[in-house]
Amino acid sequence: MSQSPVTTQWIDIASHDGQTFKGYLALPPAGNGPGIVLIQEIFGVNRHIRSVAEQYALDGYVVLAPDVFWRQEPGVELAYEGNDMDKAFRLVNEIDFTVAVKDLASTTQALRQRPECQGEVASLGYCMGGILAYLAGIESGVDKAVCFYPGGIAKHLDKSDALKVPAQFHFAGNDGHITDEHIGQVRDTFAQRDDVEIHVYDGADHGFNCWARSAYHRHAAALSHGHALTFLESA
Repeated sequence: MSQSPVTTQWIDIASHDGQTFKGYLALPPAGNGPGIVLIQEIFGVNRHIRSVAEQYALDGYVVLAPDVFWRQEPGVELAYEGNDMDKAFRLVNEIDFTVAVKDLASTTQALRQRPECQGEVASLGYCMGGILAYLAGIESGVDKAVCFYPGGIAKHLDKSDALKVPAQFHFAGNDGHITDEHIGQVRDTFAQRDDVEIHVYDGADHGFNCWARSAYHRHAAALSHGHALTFLESA
């Protein structure tokens, strides 16, 4: 069995309050490239998120996926049903987004300081991570934000004037969590911004990018990945 050309490791990240937390680092085959702060769903930096980090590393990016839940339960990895699902919702309900965004700023700084990271650093996240990617675009010092099915986005649109970097949103057309009304609110909020893109994937449900979930939608996952790469590479 051939070995992946992507190099991965867990690294320590210094927090703003003098602690350390872990992040999963994936380096591209070339050894260097632009940076991505990859932000987890509510299930931790689990196998799927690590595979996404490796996917973007194969695309040429230096990817760092921080353990967002480290203040509650370091290293938690959850599946998508039963008790794990219940625990995931408990963790996201307990998280302090203000502190999490500061941790993402620490992650961004740590990534920029690595010699392998050359060029821009973008935030990119899924579900809870999609919201945090948007907030990171406002407060964490990234150059771009890519937000996949960001649940609860409508509650954070009052911060839109503070978003000074280009952003891209990906929504599922059949999302029970993010309604057409919510998507419409996002469209209206950013209607005058030519550096904000909104993509909606008909027939897809929340979580469409995750191959480990029943909601996985190959067509939407492929299209959205291509759109994200095009956006990340745009001037």
